[in-house]
Amino acid sequence: MKRMSFLDASFLYSENDHDLHHNAWLGIFAGPAPDGEEFSRLVESKLALIPHYRQRVRFVPHDLGLPVWVDDGHFRLNHHVRHIALPRPGSEDQLRELFTTLMAEPLDRAKPLWVMWTVAGLDGDRWGLISKLHHCMADGATTTDMTTVLLDAAPTAVTSQPEPWTPEPEPTDAQLVEDALREAARYGDQAERGMALLRSLQQQTDDIGRGFAALDSALATSLSIPTLNGPIGPYRRWLWATASLAEIGAVRAALGGTVNDVVLAMVTRAFRDLLLSRGEPVEGRTVRTMVPVSVRAVGEAGGNRVSAMYAELPVGVADPKERLASVRAQMDGLKASKQALAGDVLASLAGFQPPALLALGARLASHNTSPVNTVTTNVPGPQYPLYAVGREMLTDYPYITLASNIRIATTVFSYNGVLRFGVTGDYESTPDLDVFRHALGEALAELVDGSQPPAARKEEPASAKGPRKAPAKTAKKTVQRTALSRRTSDTG
Repeated sequence: MKRMSFLDASFLYSENDHDLHHNAWLGIFAGPAPDGEEFSRLVESKLALIPHYRQRVRFVPHDLGLPVWVDDGHFRLNHHVRHIALPRPGSEDQLRELFTTLMAEPLDRAKPLWVMWTVAGLDGDRWGLISKLHHCMADGATTTDMTTVLLDAAPTAVTSQPEPWTPEPEPTDAQLVEDALREAARYGDQAERGMALLRSLQQQTDDIGRGFAALDSALATSLSIPTLNGPIGPYRRWLWATASLAEIGAVRAALGGTVNDVVLAMVTRAFRDLLLSRGEPVEGRTVRTMVPVSVRAVGEAGGNRVSAMYAELPVGVADPKERLASVRAQMDGLKASKQALAGDVLASLAGFQPPALLALGARLASHNTSPVNTVTTNVPGPQYPLYAVGREMLTDYPYITLASNIRIATTVFSYNGVLRFGVTGDYESTPDLDVFRHALGEALAELVDGSQPPAARKEEPASAKGPRKAPAKTAKKTVQRTALSRRTSDTG
């Protein structure tokens, strides 16, 4: 039996019919789909490496303690590994529709909080793998770690014999209460614990002070944008886009910044286009995004270890290079302000509150208005091919859930030299989500163009007498940019 952290438990407490807190991803693999028995043997051989896959959540009566993980004495692999097929023609649009349908279903809390589906019948001699697990089990980085454990780094399928497993007996409610009270007594006086934490943070006093000031400044005002924030329903739209890490690297080399700065500049352009298409003014305006930041120590495993920074995306800036420069300067300032450190300290301090109050606060927070307009996550993944039962994973698209009154969120995952964007929108309020996706491609195309030396850019000469036919070289450049846009935004 292992007790959750407050951050892990908060994803359970705050979940409701419209805010389902699970991480998910879609992998598309080469070749025919494996049969059910073959894939199940693969998963079974890896279960010992992912303990939570055979554990379920138990809540302590009256929230006298945080929830705990216990072995599921009734664990059955076929409850969690399932096999389905697409009808003809087996298009990627059909696969996306299936994915969003599966995401609308909550995970069964009476069982371990994960499920996978192999999806046969995808066109082009391909098959899909959909994985869904609850956020209380893992943050984005941990989900990536689990993925690399489940899959193989070589095309030769090596399926070891599963290790013998005997579940520990489940505790009774009375034992859960007794253990929670014993743990509370073991911690002793809360003030004493608080002083111990403060002493451990003493060396970071100045940084923490700056961080709290930056957090207070970032969240002091509400920036609700009616078309981006509002009630959400239970169903989602989900689109994906791709971008070459090599092209992003070329932009960084020429214009400066990090991969994340370029990603945020692309997302800024996408929100700019979306707002303009909706008739919203953008001049002098920003879109506030939460940017999760991993605070996991080296070697620390499992659960959620994230804090956040809060960035103002400059959607009012039309020039792509100025937009990137603005994002870069802001992110540099946020890192220096120690916002993420302050957020991590706040999460630590939350653990000093009685669990019943923490649970109540998390449930109430799920019904409140979010202080941000959107969320943008970026998780680095393995830069080498992965395989499932000998079949190569061609691409891997991430999914991010929506929460509170946030209607659009973006997650980014890198795999084998390519960035994959997963854009989630509320079904009813974002029928135009494709505008956002297309703009991601346009954003990278204009940054690539802007990062080239002036001599390398073949601009069409201006004419005082009206439009002229583009020279052959300019027309070729236009075709190249169109292809780049399609490559980065219209995948699938």
